[in-house]
Parts: sequence; C-alpha cells; structure tokens
Amino acid sequence: MSSSGEPLLRMRDVARWFDVSPPWLDRVLERAPRAWLRAVDGVDLDIARGETLGLVGESGCGKSTVARLIVGLYAPTRGEIECDGVTLAGQVVAPNADRRRVRRRMQMIFQDPYASLNPRWRVRNIVAEPLQTNPDAIDATVAERVDEVLSQVGLTPADARKYPHQFSGGQRQRISIARALAPRPQFLVCDEPTSALDVSVQAQVLNLMRDLQRSLGLTYLFISHNLAVVHHIADRVGVMYLGRIVEMGPKRRIFARPAHPYTRMLLDAVPDLLHPGRQRTAVAGEVPNPLDPPSGCAFHPRCPHANARCRTEVPRLRTLGDGASAACHAVEEGRLPERAAMPA
Repeated sequence: MSSSGEPLLRMRDVARWFDVSPPWLDRVLERAPRAWLRAVDGVDLDIARGETLGLVGESGCGKSTVARLIVGLYAPTRGEIECDGVTLAGQVVAPNADRRRVRRRMQMIFQDPYASLNPRWRVRNIVAEPLQTNPDAIDATVAERVDEVLSQVGLTPADARKYPHQFSGGQRQRISIARALAPRPQFLVCDEPTSALDVSVQAQVLNLMRDLQRSLGLTYLFISHNLAVVHHIADRVGVMYLGRIVEMGPKRRIFARPAHPYTRMLLDAVPDLLHPGRQRTAVAGEVPNPLDPPSGCAFHPRCPHANARCRTEVPRLRTLGDGASAACHAVEEGRLPERAAMPA
C-alpha cells in the first residue's frame, strides 16, 4: 500500500565504519595502520509513508546495520538521516525534543523471538515496557493498552499473565509485534522477523503484518534474505551488496526484469518450478572481505560482465525508468544481455 508525497524516511550518503584495529601497542610494533570495517558505505534511501520497502542481500551486506542506524542504535560515520521532516543524524541535527518525539514513533522487530524477549518477565511487562518511556502514546491505562495490542496481534488478554517460554515461536513473534505496536508507532523496522519461524507460521505472521499495516497506516522497512517473503510483502525492493544499494525499484520490476547482475544472481538461486529450463547465469565466489573491499565496483570479482572500468570506477545509482535504478557500468553501457521477463 504505497503512498505518494514526501518520504517519511530519507537517508543520504549514510555510512557506518567500525574500527577493528589491533591495540595501539601492536600497531606501533607492527607499523600497521588502523583497520576499518565498512559495514555501510554510502547508502541513499527513501521510504514513502504507508509503503513497505524490502531490503535484501546476502549475509554480511549491511542490511541489519542500516536498520540499527535508522532507529539510533548506531550513529553514522557520515551522512544524514531524516524522518518525518526531522534530521536525526547529520552535521546539523534537530533539537533534542524533536528527535525524541520522532524516535518514539519508530519501533523495531528483531529476528529471533526467543532472544528478544526477557524470559523472566511476564508478557504484560514486556509489552508495557515501551510505554514507560512514552506515556503520552496511550489514552487509557497501561493494562488496557496491553490488552488491546495483544488482541490486535491474535492473542488474548489472558496471555498477559504468562511467560515467554509458554508460547510457540510464532506466538512469541506476535508478542514482539505487540510490544512494537504498544506506543502507537508510525514506522516499524523489521529485521528478518520471520527467518526463525516455520514456513506455515511465517505466512501467518506476514499476513498479520499486512493487516496491521492496512488498519493502522504503518510504514515498514522489511529486511530479509528470503526473496519469497519479500515478494509477498514488499511494495518496493532495494538490493544491497557490501554496504551499498546496487538496485532499487518496484517489486514487479525487480522480480520480472532485474537489471543488476547481482540481483539476477539472487533470483537465479531461487528454485523455479514453473520455468525449470530457463537459462541461468552462474556467478561464483563469495562476498569479499569488507576490511579490504575490491576497487571500483565491489561486485566485479564475481561478475561475468566486468571490464576494466568496473575494476577501477565505483558505479553510481542511475535511474533506469519505471521507478527503478541500478549501480552498474554494464547496465549503463548496455552490455548486459536481455533477460526473459518472468511473471512478478
């Protein structure tokens, strides 16, 4: 359910580098420079109000770091993050009161429902925890709000008296969703919220999230490595590789006519029972070491279409039409063979 107008969230040239250098004395003795892990290295991202943006990529590409940068768990090394017109991070940030107000409208759903819930707390305490720091988000008693959100996610008020170990994995994730909904957010960052669940339970949780989005007007950033899940829930899809966005566009365009060789590789890895004889381009290798990324395009060591320019010049995200964009010299120069369109 995408929306038009000004984006709710805007990221510009956002980077996050982690200092993983050896201790100072070791560096002096070995005459070694500092070592930096470039988890995110120049991400531009817009998320419209009411839409779901799916962010996909292999493990280690920086998806979860982007999520933590948005909600404020990490501070960016450079770049600007703006939400609802308020600059949360950058050279000139908004006043503290404005940033706190916007941060309270953001919530995060974590990957593992077994690790993200305190096993010593009852469900009522878990769901009510965000309300202790945001009492203005409710217009009733805390107990009434807890009962309300538990009912919204398919649980009962009686479940508030139980402990997390008394629930299944899918029910625990519903508790995590209820906790996120308690302070009435407008923006949810979902970091692989279904990856630890069985397939049938995944479908139930995804359908619940879509129903909640329609009824509450929520905006989602949905991070996943499962393309089938992203195809089910996303309006637009962003593809990350080694800390950068390499392709972005509407879901139908990305799945039917992917432009970037990396996006094609990801889709070729998904079993396709409807097109078993379709020609696929095999791409060998693994994600490079982020401590020592390749020069030029980071994907060029694995790309069958790379040339000398790819090995020396970093590609920029360029508009392709139909709301899509890609960062690839081969796409820009028209060197990629046409890919047969598939139903999205």
